[in-house]
Amino acid sequence: MTARAADRARYDRATAHLDAPVAIVDLEAFDANADDLLRRAGGKPIRVASKSVRCRALLERVLAKDGFAGVMSFTLAESLWLARSGFEDVLLAYPSADRARYAELTADPKLASAVTVMIDDVAQLDLVDAARDGGREVVRVCLELDTSLKLFGGRVRVGARRSPLHSPAEVADLARAVARRPGFEVVGVMAYEGHVAGVGDAVAGRPLRSRAVRLMQAAARRELAERRAAVVRAVRAVAPGLEFVNGGGTGSVQHTAAEDAVTEIAAGSGLYVPRLFDNYTSFRGRPAALFAQPVVRRPGVGVVTVLGGGYPASGAAGKDRLPVPYLPEGLRYDPQEGPGEVQTPLLGTPADDLLIGDKVWFRHAKAGELCERFDTLHLVEGDTVTATVPTYRGEGHTFL
Repeated sequence: MTARAADRARYDRATAHLDAPVAIVDLEAFDANADDLLRRAGGKPIRVASKSVRCRALLERVLAKDGFAGVMSFTLAESLWLARSGFEDVLLAYPSADRARYAELTADPKLASAVTVMIDDVAQLDLVDAARDGGREVVRVCLELDTSLKLFGGRVRVGARRSPLHSPAEVADLARAVARRPGFEVVGVMAYEGHVAGVGDAVAGRPLRSRAVRLMQAAARRELAERRAAVVRAVRAVAPGLEFVNGGGTGSVQHTAAEDAVTEIAAGSGLYVPRLFDNYTSFRGRPAALFAQPVVRRPGVGVVTVLGGGYPASGAAGKDRLPVPYLPEGLRYDPQEGPGEVQTPLLGTPADDLLIGDKVWFRHAKAGELCERFDTLHLVEGDTVTATVPTYRGEGHTFL
């Protein structure tokens, strides 16, 4: 029996009492992935990206491990909810235009001390001030640096379109604007190199593209390390009390941690290890989060149909955004239909061994997005469900 077949047997036994659709997290794999992130971080603390987990119980589990510290959130509403739930260090990774929540933040000392907001434009400070509604608490601010690699005089750009702040001078200018503004304090700098951390460099069947990605990423790491260090020096000259410099992501942990200017690493997807992390040379994780759909039809030889399953991930549309049939091994989508909202036909010889009601296990393309489809995660240890915990959705929260 292969390791994957053994996992399928365990998961089927653990969830035999549960009807699919169902989602699980294998705690042994989850903990092993957390330990691997810590190893790659080389002693620098890891801030957990909540977007990639979306389950309070699992955020608490990983933060209980030495080496993990703080949460990186994705909306202001989520940030305040986490702070009220006892999370004491929450960095909002994206600028917000949520005026009602800014009014709450600026009126509550506990929230203001626990939550740091992201900015890259003076206009965002104006929005906060307009939303204060009498709140006088000092707002903790993190400045985001654009990490994109610009080539040929800027005519070619590689990287996500995030912050407009690219040069040390631009970031320092914004730091000075914050310093002059009553009610705000610069406490951090963030730079997320998604084109390094979030792009696989070993795509199956694409050797030339994979080599090109590796060359691009090596050049991007060199350029960003130098520029990030200069940015941090420039900001510290304005804000000598700077508390943290955040960088990285699951795919670049060890590279970003090697930079002296970086004080902490961000990571989250590496805990669940979705399918997008199968194409990396820098690490190998264990799939920890899976979901199962039930077989509801047997249309013919070599074909079964499962209920639902069409859970595409965010990003540019393509096959790499689709979940993959994982267990039993050897199933594939019908190219004429793909995964559907209410039914998904699957092809392959393993289909002939599946009966009505059997489970087919899938891996999502991304990590936390799976939790937008399920109210609960069943935590598996060995071949037993040892706990069932709510996702954000299960607690009544869909923040985006």
